Amino acid sequence: MKSLKHLLSTLVLAATVVATAQEEPKDKPGADRKGPPEAAKPAPAAPAEKDPAPSVTEGEVTIGGKVIRYKATAGYLVQRDEKGAAKANIFYVAYTKADEKDPARRPVTFSFNGGPGAASVWLHLGGLGPKRAVMTDTGGPVSAPYRYEDNAFSWLDETDLVFMDPVSSGFSRAAKDQDPKQFHGFTGDLESLADFIQVWTTRNSRWLSPKFLVGESYGTTRVTALSERLQQKYDLYVNGVMLVSSILNFQTARFAPGNDDPYPLFLPTYTATAWYHKRLQGEWAKTLAGALKRAEAFAAKDYTLALLQGDALPAVERERIAAELAALTGLSLDYVKKQNLRVSIGEFIRELRRDEGVVVGRLDSSVAGILDESGDGEGGRGGFFDPSMEAIRGPYAAAMSDYARNVLKFETDLPYGVLVNVQPWSYKNVENTYLDTSVMLKNAMVRNPAMKVWVANGYYDLATPYYATDWTFRHMHLPEAVRKNVTMTYYEAGHMMYTHLDSLKKLKADFSQWFRATLASQQQR
Repeated sequence: MKSLKHLLSTLVLAATVVATAQEEPKDKPGADRKGPPEAAKPAPAAPAEKDPAPSVTEGEVTIGGKVIRYKATAGYLVQRDEKGAAKANIFYVAYTKADEKDPARRPVTFSFNGGPGAASVWLHLGGLGPKRAVMTDTGGPVSAPYRYEDNAFSWLDETDLVFMDPVSSGFSRAAKDQDPKQFHGFTGDLESLADFIQVWTTRNSRWLSPKFLVGESYGTTRVTALSERLQQKYDLYVNGVMLVSSILNFQTARFAPGNDDPYPLFLPTYTATAWYHKRLQGEWAKTLAGALKRAEAFAAKDYTLALLQGDALPAVERERIAAELAALTGLSLDYVKKQNLRVSIGEFIRELRRDEGVVVGRLDSSVAGILDESGDGEGGRGGFFDPSMEAIRGPYAAAMSDYARNVLKFETDLPYGVLVNVQPWSYKNVENTYLDTSVMLKNAMVRNPAMKVWVANGYYDLATPYYATDWTFRHMHLPEAVRKNVTMTYYEAGHMMYTHLDSLKKLKADFSQWFRATLASQQQR
């Protein structure tokens, strides 16, 4: 009897060991995967009801003197679980060029904005799509009634375009009985967007098309993470990643106790802002380029070394650093000293022109508005608001609400949320650290060495400062073989540089040059 029991125990143990050995470890977004893919591929979705029929219209736009005819598809892609039950209804608008001989091989670009909580309307009706919300030539506010017009600088002559709104933004919503909070965080959002790209690519027979990702602001966080996640989960490799006003490493932009990194990284943009508003004196007031060169040199050496010393900084050195910091920011020496050589973005934009009762913009620091610190304003900061955000919010919301219904013929009573509250948003991909997707981008570039990266930066962008982006890429420690695959361009504009007409023109020219060179280099491989 004992021997029989022993035999049975041995067989059960053996079966357990075999079953355990056959299990494959699950991968996580951002994991530095080594060797062959370890993640199990997703099981095919169970049969489910078809998505609602989209609205399909036709249009044309003249770009560079050439008429581009296109088909616009606006509708919902229903995301489902493994049992086929609906999880979310993702609103998208896809533009595909008409009369293509081989449409399956034409490039396609997937576009996201940021926030989190921002819809895709900003890139869609700002710089990339065939229509453009009308602003002043310098991106300043216009009065209602607002309007939109053909965009002569659209990217549609080079690539098909797919704009999608993450869950809760735009017209996208969680499905009935689904908690939208499951999408309100780095991981849930990433999985949702990766699923959308895979499904859209499959349904539209675009697996053989060159594929690109473009994001703005937190959208750059999304697309850099997607460049790796699409490889990991779906074996979908993209040709290029385009970052408009980039933020990958959030430690560079979080003014928090114990984190001095943002202060020197924001300084050159403080200097650019002070230069624009004529708050610099002497030699540095002459040219923007000269002022930025001095600010970058001071930030990289003396200022950083001073902050590293903390309270141990000698008094004489503190006086010298304070004087230089005041000169480069346009702030008073007394104020800089009072702030212990550390001026946050919220303090800077209110202090620079406080004597005039003026606040400068965060998204675009060349824009100015009325300083009001009374009442209940944004973020619990009294009556404070970002004048550069207010300048564009109304025109873009009105343009998209009309365009979707009257041109794209998409019928819904839902309000189009251009920027909605999705807080609290979970920024976690690794516990107890700042979110940093530069690691994921590096992984994608190493595994896909043909992939190119283009980064567009605005000098007056205080949301994602250009010098912080430069620092992030310099600290990715990319192998020499792929370091050359990164291209940086700069604009005398803000976060949404396309609202500034001259910068929109330059953005289009820079894109076309980079895009064509990317495709040409990959065809030669």
